[in-house]
Amino acid sequence: MADLATAVRAADSKGATGPVALEVTEQFGLADVFLIVSGSVERNVQAISDEVEDALNDSGVRTIRREGRESGRWVLLDFGDLIVHVFHQEERDFYQLERLWQDCPLIDISGMIDTPNPADDLQGSDVPGVK
Repeated sequence: MADLATAVRAADSKGATGPVALEVTEQFGLADVFLIVSGSVERNVQAISDEVEDALNDSGVRTIRREGRESGRWVLLDFGDLIVHVFHQEERDFYQLERLWQDCPLIDISGMIDTPNPADDLQGSDVPGVK
């Protein structure tokens, strides 16, 4: 799950939305987990996929296959046990992978995303009552 957490954090750092992780081991056989995220525009999809790939490669996880980066509409990153799908929101709505794989259990990734505390941005500010 360390690879999944790395991918989730990397995608989140580039503004990915709607992250969903599915345990596909029994239904797929070639991977254990699908991570599905969305980007708002083609460049965002490319930036998310680049960040996920760089973060996983830096942690020692090798990219086996990469598809679709040039178009920026649906990028598939295959890391063996983990497959990351980075969609443009329109493609995600059209293909609905979550519906196709609805028999697969969801993996709770809520604790993998660093949720910033808005009060941290106010530290040292001129806002009255904030030190």
